[in-house]
Amino acid sequence: MQSTPQHEVTRLLQEWKQGDGAALGALVPLVETELRRLAANLLRRERPGHTLQPTALVNEAWLRLARDGRDFESRSHFVSIAAHCMRQILVDHARRKQAGKRGAGEPAAQLDLAQLSAPESSAAMLALDDGLNELARLQPRHAQVVELHFFGGLTYDEIAGFLNIGRSTVLRDLRMAEMWLKHYITA
Repeated sequence: MQSTPQHEVTRLLQEWKQGDGAALGALVPLVETELRRLAANLLRRERPGHTLQPTALVNEAWLRLARDGRDFESRSHFVSIAAHCMRQILVDHARRKQAGKRGAGEPAAQLDLAQLSAPESSAAMLALDDGLNELARLQPRHAQVVELHFFGGLTYDEIAGFLNIGRSTVLRDLRMAEMWLKHYITA
């Protein structure tokens, strides 16, 4: 999506919202590469032998995005929602795996915040999801910054522009969120 003008993606998102099926057809090739890159990055950080493939993750995300009929404001907003959607798909997958095992053989959830987006076990993914959900309840912007950066792959400047805050605020929010999540998960 980097080579496609952002206004073109935004225009197609708005037309899709208004029910133009042709806009969706034009949008998919423009964002598909970016979504596959995002999915590949997310899955590369998962435990070895993960059963989901990037294509399956992207397809499931598209289904959820289309079903939910979101109101996307821009390319950044779309990537943010898609990243959140992919995170939820991975969390749902981890929950199903945990339910099947009931925790047997899973180590206690430990999270290295330097690899915040890369929990290596189902238990760690669930702990991270719980922590992000609680952080979103207490400090919504902090949780959104974490999600946009670690799951959405947005740069600090893109996040700043999307949230209409300064780059230094983005960095401060990330540091605070990381400290809070570390405390929450290890408590």
